[in-house]
Order: sequence, then structure tokens, then C-alpha cells
Amino acid sequence: MASALDLPLLRINQANSADLLSVSQFYSGELVSYVRKVLQIIPESMFTSLAKIIKLQIHDIMEVPTRLDKDKLKDYSQLGARYEVAKFTHDISIFTEGILMMKTTLVGIIKVDPKQLLEDGIRKELVKRVAYALHKGLIFNPKSKPSELMPKLKDMAATMDGFYRSFEYIQDYVSIYGLKIWQEEVSRIINYNVEQECNSFLRTKIQDWQSVHQSTHIPIPKFPSVDESATFIGRLCREILRITDPKITCYIDQMNTWYDLKSHQEVTNNRLFSEIQNTLGTFGLNGLDRLLCFMIVKELQNFLTMLQKTILRDKAVLDVLKAMLGAVNPIQGIVANASKVYASAVAKTQKIWGPYLETIMKVGQMQILRQQIANELNFSCKFDSKHLAAALENLNKSLLADIEAHYQDPSLPYPKDDNILLYEITASLEAAGIHNPLNKIYITTKRLPYFPIINFLFVIAQLPKLQYSKNQGMTCKKAADPVDWPPLVLGLLTLLKQFHSRYTQQFLALIGQFIRSVMEQCTSQKIPDMPSDVVGALMFLEDYVKYTKLSRRVAEAHVPSFIFDEFRTVL
Repeated sequence: MASALDLPLLRINQANSADLLSVSQFYSGELVSYVRKVLQIIPESMFTSLAKIIKLQIHDIMEVPTRLDKDKLKDYSQLGARYEVAKFTHDISIFTEGILMMKTTLVGIIKVDPKQLLEDGIRKELVKRVAYALHKGLIFNPKSKPSELMPKLKDMAATMDGFYRSFEYIQDYVSIYGLKIWQEEVSRIINYNVEQECNSFLRTKIQDWQSVHQSTHIPIPKFPSVDESATFIGRLCREILRITDPKITCYIDQMNTWYDLKSHQEVTNNRLFSEIQNTLGTFGLNGLDRLLCFMIVKELQNFLTMLQKTILRDKAVLDVLKAMLGAVNPIQGIVANASKVYASAVAKTQKIWGPYLETIMKVGQMQILRQQIANELNFSCKFDSKHLAAALENLNKSLLADIEAHYQDPSLPYPKDDNILLYEITASLEAAGIHNPLNKIYITTKRLPYFPIINFLFVIAQLPKLQYSKNQGMTCKKAADPVDWPPLVLGLLTLLKQFHSRYTQQFLALIGQFIRSVMEQCTSQKIPDMPSDVVGALMFLEDYVKYTKLSRRVAEAHVPSFIFDEFRTVL
């Protein structure tokens, strides 16, 4: 075959043309790709035998226990099944033996290493089969009750485990690094699919030829989309969002569990993320996390557009906000006739809170999912590679300490703009789950008028829909008018985090003033019970401080500490 190149190059060579190299390169490349195509039959035949080995290992051959009664030895020997496995393994080793005996040869000007050709062929076949299995295995029917999510993840985990075990089994017979190839190719498939899914959120799409995950020799197949998602990772993400939707579920933080609002049945819990880890590994969880980041950014951008186009251009709403600002100033003081002032402002702005609540809850729901993913990643990192987890944590702490020291004394060193250290370590920390999604800045924002007071009115407008219970905390009063507490708090916290910290200070001050004013009014009218809205506002402050990991003094700056100490005992 190498001699086939002599004829097209003969005249160019005789003319001593400078194009000899480029023409030779082209024809050599064509020949090598033809050789690859012909030799691909070997990995295909290998994987056909491998599929039979997988079937035997998963369904027929029993695992031999560490202790075994000798009378049961015959049951576990399963000679027929083991003979079949040995036969298929022998077939695979014969397929590869011929290629491995070949020597490195020149095809034109390209050096061809048969061992490398075999490895590339095996990688290509592996990618084709795993990508197809993931595409077919993760298609969900949104109408099915209960959701197909967990059963399909379990089936997919078994399929991936079968691929992995059989690949591990044949690596010695084929003389390849099975685990290395498996991790590289599976991570490439998942990262490529995440990239394709995130393309829908980008103005400038990443094309196949630009993707760092796509390859000419070992291409990742693209499949036509079956719903609004482009790939299996999008379908998985949207199915999780669908079943944990705050409109139909209630999330109990202490139990990391979602319950159905109407039937009070458990919908899913944090085991879901362990199952995803078993199926797609760390790459899958990481990709899911990245996709959720893009979704949060889109929600926040749409929210700000909605805020500027509707609320801040509605004259009636602006009049209410101006009147409210006049009533609450100074913020350190007490609002006279508090119940009436607040109730009137809430009643006049009631119509604007529908889309506002929907976005805040969506963002909060995605933040809860990101927290669960970070917990699962961190747990598995500490369990599987504790030294890596410890090294990353220490490096992160020392970097933060250095940066803080630089801000206190600018003469101390700080990473330069062209230093990739911070960028690189962020990717590693996120992969190991050593980060807090609530501290992330998702979008850049400008100053917005009335922003703290709008958020304050939004919170006190939601409080009548909620009630406090000792076992569950804040829960929704009516399933017909759903408000889920953790997504509400986390969504608002994330929104405020995108703006200057003084907005958060003003917002917390307004909540503190609301609590003090209503309590003052109750005391003067000798009402013994603490109003439910005040309980809700105190719970909001407590949870806000808990989730942001701030000191409780931040809340006590606006509400006297004895009220915080009292309200739990009163309930």
C-alpha cells in the first residue's frame, strides 16, 4: 500500500517541485485513513465478542464469595458459562495478536504504529457504543407517574458497569491501559455533550471543529434531539428540575428530601446524586453542575429584563414604592401604624409578584441542586482520594489568606493578570466539590432604583402564604398557592449576591424594621401572640444568616437579640 503512493508523486518528484511535501502529506493522510477504516473491523469484532462477555458476566456468572462451603463449589464453578467467556476472550486475543505482531511502518511520509492504530480503533468503538447507550438509556417520559428517573439511572449504571468491567477484563489480553482509556473517553463523551447542551445558552456557538473534546480519528457521534434538550445531559437535568419543581414539591432541608405537596409522598432525595455518580461518574455530576450554572445565568438575565421593563416602568407601582420609602425613613426608627402601612403596600403591588416569585423559586431550586452536587462530589473525593481533597483544601485556604493579606497590605504579593493559577484551581475545586454555589457571582449588574424595597415588599407579600411548624419549619399553607421556603430564601439570597453589598444591608435593615414595628404595635395593643408574619420574617433572617454563613450579629444589628431568643420558645 505504501508503494501505491509512488505513482501520483512521480512527476512532482522529477520536477523537483516544492509541492512534493504537501501532496505527499495529503495522499499519505488519505491512505492512513483508509487503513484505519479497513482495520476498524477488528475493534468492531472485538466489541461484538465483548458484548457477549458482558452479558455472561452480568447475567450468568455468579460472584464467588470470599468464604465458600465446599459442597457449594460445584454451583459456583459454572463451567459452561466460564468456558464461553474463555472462548470469547481467546477470540479477542487472536484478533489483536495479528496487529500487535506488525512493525511500525511508513505510509508515504506518515509513520504508522499498528499498536496505536489498534488503540485508536478500540477507543473509537468504545466511544460509539457508550455514546449510543447514554443517548438511548436517558430518554424520559414526562407524563409517567412516578418519574422514570431513578429506574433508568439504575439500568444505565448497570450498563456502564458492564462496559467498565469487561473492558477491565480484556485489557491484559489486548495489551492496553483499560482504566486510562475508559476514563479519558467517557470524560470526553460527557464533556462534549455538556458543551453541546450549553451552546443553546451562548450567542457564539462552539462548533464541532472548534471543540477541544471532538477528534477526527475518534469522533463522538451526534444524535438527533428527542425533545427541547440537545443531548442526554440536558434531558437528565430537565427531568431533575421537573420532578423537584417548587410548584409541586416541598423541600425539607434537614432531610435533603423533596416531598409531593398534595400527596406528601417522597419524590426524591440526595441518593439521586449518588446514583448519577454511579452512572456518569464525577464528569457527569460536574457537567450537570455547569449546565445548572448556565440556566441560573439565563434566569437572572431574564429576571432583570422583566424587572426593568415591567415593574420599574409601572407608574402605580413606582408611586407605592416612593410612598413606602417615605414611610420607612429613617430605617433605624419604628414605622407608625405599621400593620396598615405594610398591608396597604402589599395589596397595591400584589399583581406584580407572580413572575417574580417564579424566577426566584427557579433560581433557588437550582442552587439547592448545585449544593447537593457539591456535597456528593466532596464526599466521593474525600472517600476515593483523601490526599487530593486535603491538598486542594489547604492550597485554597493558603491562597485566600494571601489574597486577604494583600488587600490589607498592598505591598504583599498577589497573582498577576496573566497567572492562570486561580483559574486552574477553581476548576479543580469545583470538580472536588470544595466550593459554595451561594457565593458565586453569575451576572454583572448595574445600579437599580428601589431594589432593596422591592425585594422587601416581595418577601412580606409571600409571608401570609406560609406557616411555621416545629417539625418542618416554614411550609406552604395551601397546595393551590405553592411557595417553597428553601428555594425562596436561596433564590433571593442569590439575587442579592449579584448586586453591591449595601443593597443587602438595606434589605436586611427593612426586614428588621418590619419586625420591630409590628412587635411594637402588638405590645402597645397588648396582643399576647407573636403575629405569624413576624415569625416568618424572623425565620427568614435566621435562614439568611445560616445559608450565607454570616455571623448572627449581622441579623442582631437590626433585630434585638432577645426577640430572636424569645420567638422559638413562644412557638
